[in-house]
Amino acid sequence: MINPKSSSTNFLAWSLLIILSMIWGSSFILMKKGLVAFDPGEIAALRIFSASLFLFPVAIQNFRQIKTRRQWIFLFASGFLGSLIPAFLFPLAQTRIDSAVTGVLNALTPFFTILIGGILVGAKFNNRIKLGIFIGFLGSIILVTADSGNDLTQINYYALLIVLATILYGLNVNILKYYLGDIRPVHITSFSMMLIGPFSLVYLLVYADVLQTLKSDLHNLIPLGYIIFLGVVGTAISLIIFNKLVKITNIVFSSSVTYLIPVVAVILGLIDNEVLMMQHYAGMVFIVLGVLLANKGRRN
Repeated sequence: MINPKSSSTNFLAWSLLIILSMIWGSSFILMKKGLVAFDPGEIAALRIFSASLFLFPVAIQNFRQIKTRRQWIFLFASGFLGSLIPAFLFPLAQTRIDSAVTGVLNALTPFFTILIGGILVGAKFNNRIKLGIFIGFLGSIILVTADSGNDLTQINYYALLIVLATILYGLNVNILKYYLGDIRPVHITSFSMMLIGPFSLVYLLVYADVLQTLKSDLHNLIPLGYIIFLGVVGTAISLIIFNKLVKITNIVFSSSVTYLIPVVAVILGLIDNEVLMMQHYAGMVFIVLGVLLANKGRRN
């Protein structure tokens, strides 16, 4: 799958994949815990700002590593499309859907990675890829209509926010592979976070009232801790790991982290007493099966 140059590369790739699945699989439940005290916009802004602040010293120390305007443009695009916008979309969606379902819908990322990658490099899609995309699409329809008994006229539009986020993730993976492949992963992450950090700070200063939330109830420090952990570990550190994974493997293998994310998300959701119906499980099976078929077709 990853065509490693050595067994050590193979071991490293799989280790990074498992670590990422654990970190990102738990991110949905952390957002859910954060929503107890903060609104979706505050969660997003705090997440991005904490990640940006954590990585700021790295960006400043290596500022001269980025030498062209083109690199800066793609670094900003990566941060804006792959981190900032999804950071707002996910907690907003989770005000109306469970964290487990969110984690499963996130598995659509490989579809859009393949589709966008095919457009960028002019690749043609074989029948296996087309079948995988169709099955995955059916799975997403089942999930976004599950709460209404799969009535197509009663779509949970908040779930579509996750679909939009996965499109942006797919675009970002291709940006990383095809336009930022010559930059070290830690530099990609630190510079992209530095570029979008000011947007989150402006939001916190103008639209949020985090201090008042904390003053009203000191117990809100616990949800704040979840969000900061999400920013530092779930965004800053995990993006460094992911960018490294993209660099040493390929976009198909690296985006396959979304196979394992739903498993972690569903387990944590069930532990947190979330209730899933048979339609939810059916949608999950369709999405995972579709991703497997599409990725296998891509490799072939």
